[in-house]
Amino acid sequence: MFKKFFAETNSALVIVIFTVVVLLLCYAILLNVLNRYGKNPKYLIPLSAVKKISSPLLLILGSIMLRVASLRELLGMDEYEYWFKKASTLVFIFAGTWLVLNVLKITKRRIMERYDVDDSDNLKARKVATQFNILERIAIFVVVIIAMGLALMSFESIREIGVSIFASAGVAGIIIGLSAQKMIGTILAGIQIAIAQPIKLDDVVIVEGEWGRIEEITLTYVVIKIWDKRRLVVPTTYFIEQPFQNWTKSSADLVGSVMLYTDYQVPFEALRQELGKILEATDLWDGEVQNIQVTDSKAGHMEVRALMSAKDASSTWDLRVHVREQLITFLQRNYPESLAHYRLYVKNMPEGKNMLPKKPL
Repeated sequence: MFKKFFAETNSALVIVIFTVVVLLLCYAILLNVLNRYGKNPKYLIPLSAVKKISSPLLLILGSIMLRVASLRELLGMDEYEYWFKKASTLVFIFAGTWLVLNVLKITKRRIMERYDVDDSDNLKARKVATQFNILERIAIFVVVIIAMGLALMSFESIREIGVSIFASAGVAGIIIGLSAQKMIGTILAGIQIAIAQPIKLDDVVIVEGEWGRIEEITLTYVVIKIWDKRRLVVPTTYFIEQPFQNWTKSSADLVGSVMLYTDYQVPFEALRQELGKILEATDLWDGEVQNIQVTDSKAGHMEVRALMSAKDASSTWDLRVHVREQLITFLQRNYPESLAHYRLYVKNMPEGKNMLPKKPL
């Protein structure tokens, strides 16, 4: 009975069954190991990501199964050996690419879980997010190109065509290189932004006279969300070649200023006390900086600067608007003569009357 079962006609079936069992056993062991590591939070692979890894792993094992000669013998398709092996190679390349891309995404998500971009002091989180977003796109681009190259090079005819093209592509390569230098420069600028980080995600910048936040950074362009919800799209080379303002490059907190143009009779001490009261009464102030300074003087008015600090750019803007409104209201109610105005001087008038009347600006 056993001799008949292991006869030549059934040996292929036995080998196929044995191979399937071995591959499934390997798959089960690998999944068990991944699940064990996934339950431990100190490891990189979370339990939720095991399914994303298991699918391409199963496909890789399937590609190995396609190379088993006994499978072709069992199906009576020995003459299609070339196509079985070619399909196995292509499936293996596809599954391997899928696995690498999934691992990249899992790694990025796992690392980014340690940083909160929505936090008020999110400088480090924005640095990491910017680097990973750009480097992830570069890695995906490189992996896909390599996978496509390996898939095409697996065909001998295409390989021969490729060698012949490379052998005679001197002039064509120079022409293509000159034509594509702007695109290459843009991609290199994207890589430089990822490394040097002149800008980061959620940075507050002024570009082309527009105030906004960095919303998206790609290899070739940057999207800036303007304060009025418009989107400004500029090439990555702009941030390498052109000057721009970055309000949050080194820290999220900012010092804001409010300019007031007043008469020479303005009471500075009363103005300083009022600024302190305004700042103490609002949650926008971070308690770090407050000051009143005279920064310039003209024939008809003085330039008074009020300084205050806040935890981030949005709070700084709101605080500046609030302080400006409150200080102007304070001067209007209590010291109207301190508002900037013209003086009219008339000759031959009794002394002491040349200061009146006064005309507000």
